Amino acid sequence: MLLTQTIPVLDLRDFYADDQKNDRRQAFIHQLGSALEDIGFFAVTHHGVDSTLIQSAYEAAQAFFTLPESAKRCYEEPALQGQRGFTAFGREHAKDHPVPDLKEFWHVGRSLPPDHPLAARYPANLSPLEVSQFTTVMNQLYAQLEACAMALLKACALYLGEPESLLSDMMRDSDTILRVIHYPPIAPDAHPASLRAAAHEDINLLTLLCEATDDGLELLQRDGTWRPIRALPGQIIVDSGDMLQQITNGRLKSTTHRVVNPVDDRRRRFSMPFFAHPRPDVDLTPLSSCIANGAQLFPSITAGAYLQQRLREIGLAG
Repeated sequence: MLLTQTIPVLDLRDFYADDQKNDRRQAFIHQLGSALEDIGFFAVTHHGVDSTLIQSAYEAAQAFFTLPESAKRCYEEPALQGQRGFTAFGREHAKDHPVPDLKEFWHVGRSLPPDHPLAARYPANLSPLEVSQFTTVMNQLYAQLEACAMALLKACALYLGEPESLLSDMMRDSDTILRVIHYPPIAPDAHPASLRAAAHEDINLLTLLCEATDDGLELLQRDGTWRPIRALPGQIIVDSGDMLQQITNGRLKSTTHRVVNPVDDRRRRFSMPFFAHPRPDVDLTPLSSCIANGAQLFPSITAGAYLQQRLREIGLAG
């Protein structure tokens, strides 16, 4: 049976279309903005991220996460606050949720040249010596996902009536994170309230999730019910995060979502969300174009301060 997606599906080729009237490009911008205003999610195809590279990344992830726990723990450095390398199973929890998520993960961040003004502010990436291809594959994936995210942020800005580069420039040289997640089989003694990822919203501007190895992702609808989102080949799932909601004064929605436990407790799942962040100094004060009747719904704050506040809430910072 052919599975169909449950959220709007866009084709990124339309954004680059060179038709005489620019109709395809304008339709893409409208569809993207409408989806983020309505449910905060859409899927994108022909996104420029190589499917073979995605599969290679999942193979590297599986090779790492099947290492002995003692080997994985060598790459967990508390001083990094989970922002690079390995984070052990059960360490992260959703905001205001008392039970940890049923996952472990690895973070890949941006690498900058030593003379870059922000180089000293970002921690260095770690590299698992036991999986020789891991770093090369993840860095390639990071670059391709970033190019896709930049295009989508340009479309967001145009939808808002802003200069095309407004949002994508905020992301340039930022500490954007690629998270490589392993959801192991559910242990018999797992807490009854524990989920692979409890209900939460993302912190950042946009999240790009490339072809998770299994279903389980769900978004919370306005009527309080949960809508499953399919993990389909060739599609990247995109959602807007709290920072984009903040800067658009709530116009573009940061939607609650979760990853539910499988019916078969022995099934494992891998996923690779790419969290597109602004630079720490970026001002997240809502855009004047998004403020109706003088009602600014969100406070002024920098992206760096906002991130630290949220990392404390989910247990990754002291």
